[in-house]
Amino acid sequence: MATVRLQAIKKSFGPVDVIHGVSLDIASGEFVSLLGASGCGKTTLLRIVAGLESVTSGQVEIDGRVVTGLPPEQRDIAMMFQSYALLPHLTVAENVRFPLRMRRIGSRDEQHERVKAALETVQLGKMAERRPSQLSGGQQQRVALARAIVSRPKVLLLDEPLSNLDARLREDMQIELIEIHKRLGLTTLFVTHDQEEALSLSNRIILLNAGRIEQQGDPAAIYAQPDTAFASSFLGSSNLLPVTIEQANGNAVAVLSDGQRLSLPTAEASGPATLSLRQEDVTLGAASPDALQGSIRTRIYLGARNRYVVRIAGMEMKVLTANDHVFQDGDTVSLSIHPQRVRVIRSNPQVQ
Repeated sequence: MATVRLQAIKKSFGPVDVIHGVSLDIASGEFVSLLGASGCGKTTLLRIVAGLESVTSGQVEIDGRVVTGLPPEQRDIAMMFQSYALLPHLTVAENVRFPLRMRRIGSRDEQHERVKAALETVQLGKMAERRPSQLSGGQQQRVALARAIVSRPKVLLLDEPLSNLDARLREDMQIELIEIHKRLGLTTLFVTHDQEEALSLSNRIILLNAGRIEQQGDPAAIYAQPDTAFASSFLGSSNLLPVTIEQANGNAVAVLSDGQRLSLPTAEASGPATLSLRQEDVTLGAASPDALQGSIRTRIYLGARNRYVVRIAGMEMKVLTANDHVFQDGDTVSLSIHPQRVRVIRSNPQVQ
């Protein structure tokens, strides 16, 4: 296990700046996810750590050693790619052994023992002699993971390794990655655009936006307390409602564009703001004069739950509810919102 430190990393491709002075410290044994939309710079940042991409300026340290100018083979890291890149003419065992042979790590007997242990770790011990073509997508993914950990690297880098799997296999492999990380404790940097993967796997999430750190924190905190409108909408697909905050009888009240009012649980300064409301934190009911009111535009059936699109104050809100009551298109409904679930966002803080 090792620490990773990025200091003021900048990266440009010609005239285009893609990483804007990112600084980041990763503790030994930590599982950190770089999360963001396509083009935000997360894979470029991972490749910089791996040594597959140079920096325009800044410094990379692994376990206290500056590695900025070193090639990948001298950084004591392992990287697992989205494509798996298994060699089709080699057996599973030979694929896993391949990095040991290339780097001349250990004797032949030691290499075989390491391969055996790595395959047991990913529960593929009985498939050592099969070819990649004889494996399912999930099994191939496990072979690629075994190959990444067989050299016992200080840092494990994962570049969207689950994106090629179907929903069921992706869920199974999330569990597998969590359990493997618990057993091995490798310092891990994981790139994904999938918020569920980041939330379920990480000790800490680094949310990137246009080459900068928008927000970072442990999954529960960053989900419950987004600092910016971007963080709120990206993590959990929150509803963002523009409001004007006024004071009434010593309390802060959010006033929607159509004049509807919502009491706020905390003291807030008067002026324009944005309310962040999670889809699951809004309850629909029969129309009531004591609650916010909207009208059902459409219902999306999701099995155990429904997602409603509700028209309110000239905007559309998404609401996720259980199937205990079904509303029809055009119904007027009340929207009850737990006060403690309302997040008030003023403006973006300074990002890195």
